[in-house]
Amino acid sequence: MGAQPPASVPPPGAPAGPPAGQPLHPPAAPPVAPPSPELSTPVEQGGPPALPVQLPEAYTPTARDLPVISRTDTLVDHPSVVPAQEPSPTPDGPGPLYVVGDVHGYYEELRAALEAEGLIDADGTWAAGNARLWFLGDFTDRGPDGIGVIDLVMQLSAEAAAAGGYCKALMGNHELLLLGAKRFGDTPVQSGAGTASFQAAWLLNGGQKTDMDRLEDHHLQWMARLDAVMEEDGHLLVHSDTTAYLEYGDSIEAVNDTVHEVLTRSDADEVWDLFRKFTKRFAFRDEAAGGQAVRELLDAYGGHRVVHGHSPIPYLLGEVGAEDGEGDGIAVNGPHVYADGLAIAMDGGITMAGKLLVCQLPLVG
Repeated sequence: MGAQPPASVPPPGAPAGPPAGQPLHPPAAPPVAPPSPELSTPVEQGGPPALPVQLPEAYTPTARDLPVISRTDTLVDHPSVVPAQEPSPTPDGPGPLYVVGDVHGYYEELRAALEAEGLIDADGTWAAGNARLWFLGDFTDRGPDGIGVIDLVMQLSAEAAAAGGYCKALMGNHELLLLGAKRFGDTPVQSGAGTASFQAAWLLNGGQKTDMDRLEDHHLQWMARLDAVMEEDGHLLVHSDTTAYLEYGDSIEAVNDTVHEVLTRSDADEVWDLFRKFTKRFAFRDEAAGGQAVRELLDAYGGHRVVHGHSPIPYLLGEVGAEDGEGDGIAVNGPHVYADGLAIAMDGGITMAGKLLVCQLPLVG
């Protein structure tokens, strides 16, 4: 809401002040506008349209076996992993560091998890002062209000910066997928399984018509500027559990510049190849080779631990939930530390009736 003009400034055409000898009375305070419903009410999920093309059964640009479970109860993250106790930062120093796993359009669950950590208040406004907050990507698809999630992250970015902190985000494969679907639609691209299209892949992987209908230019510009890799306090932050980042540069700056250049050139096949490589997963899961794969990233980009989203923790643990949402197949109590203690998985499987994770780093215990 814009600032109100000072009470001492008369409106155009009004006399400069009251008659002589008449006391001044301050005007009544203007009414307070109610909170914007755009940031408090999720959009009802619309059914996606039919696929524009028929794809071969073997074609899976992102794993087709990641189900969307019928949800009965939502698990809001109350971290069971105790964050390390650090001294209170000085006003000019960095605040505590938090990370958020894949959100996938679950706007209300995101607000509840952020509020539980004290990062926002009940109105959805930044409440964490100079805290630092990183989202690991995948804001849209599968859930009901991906655009609402992006709007909230953009809002918190401005509010956190004004408070001396920050709220930033990484590029996920679903950001690349949504950008490609909007830019290229049904334009054929060459994939390992033959000819495909971004539109078909977006629908196959949970694209929501309500998100596409509400997608505006400022959302597209914001997504296209997201970085792919960042290091904070010894934590190497990426979206995907893959070493494919090494194909795009030997430093964090080089990777981010290359990704931005690919999106700026806007060649459909080149963007598709970037999307395809960012969908790779499970590079760190193998007991024998997983630790070495993490070390390759750390040696190239720095840090002592990789923190990623993308692969749901139930899949990393070999657990799969039932399609009807019943049973005890999914149990996510917090981040999953694995690969010789060098990797932290943050995708709690919110689309599988799991948990939306918001955690402070470093982890202890």
